[in-house]
Amino acid sequence: MAIDTNQIIKNAEDKMSSTISYLDDELARIRAGKANPKILDHVRVPYYGTMTPLSNVASINTPDAKTLLITPWERTLIREIEKAILNSDVGITPENNGEVIRLGIPPLTGERRRELARQAKQEAESARISIRGTRHEVIEALKKSVKEGTSEDVEKDAEEKLRKIHDKYIRKIEELYAAKEKEIMTV
Repeated sequence: MAIDTNQIIKNAEDKMSSTISYLDDELARIRAGKANPKILDHVRVPYYGTMTPLSNVASINTPDAKTLLITPWERTLIREIEKAILNSDVGITPENNGEVIRLGIPPLTGERRRELARQAKQEAESARISIRGTRHEVIEALKKSVKEGTSEDVEKDAEEKLRKIHDKYIRKIEELYAAKEKEIMTV
């Protein structure tokens, strides 16, 4: 029985697409000197005995490019939220006025910019490795399909389709990384 090469290619493309989505999320969490609520995605707050994401217990707004404003839905949580931010890897000291918490995003030093650019580069490289791994798995599946009755022409066509898809996603990674690096290095 011949294997459906189109389905194999579609599954590979879905996998590569989810890699790009993941990379996009990870890059958004890297602080680039501008206020972005995503830098608080990993902050967890104790809420009725459960560690809960900050975004589930407060609204997070950006009134300007250098400030995050956190408004707890229950005023009693303000101390817990402040403590959670201090204990996280956000690296910004919160200021609270009893009703809201302000996070002033400090300007990045040259060294910190280079560190963040390296972090972004590592995320991009992980995504590249994932995309290449997916391509490799599919090529193996296609070679196996030839042994199971798929014609070599069909296999070669599928490999060519796969190469084009692979190249498209690698380019997308490069674009995302270049944009993030520019954002980080812009003073």
